[in-house]
Amino acid sequence: MGEERKVTDLVTVYETQGMLRANVIRGLLESAGIPVMLSYEAIGPTIGLTVDGIGRVRIKVPAEWEREAHDLLTAAPRSGEIFSVPRDPNEEDD
Repeated sequence: MGEERKVTDLVTVYETQGMLRANVIRGLLESAGIPVMLSYEAIGPTIGLTVDGIGRVRIKVPAEWEREAHDLLTAAPRSGEIFSVPRDPNEEDD
């Protein structure tokens, strides 16, 4: 018998238009050791559309990693750091 896997809840920590930005965010989270899953409509990457929600990508992490993911995504860059999560141009101002 194999090892029993525990099912965990996934939560959306970031949402963007297009796979390019989604993969940058995914790389950031995975480099910090946070497991990531991208959720998107199959047609978006296939035909490259990013209008009317077709290219929307949701970056999801296990619920137990949600706080760490949000902290990483909202952290200000440290002195000398060249990477930070860019603001999504499709977001509305607060």
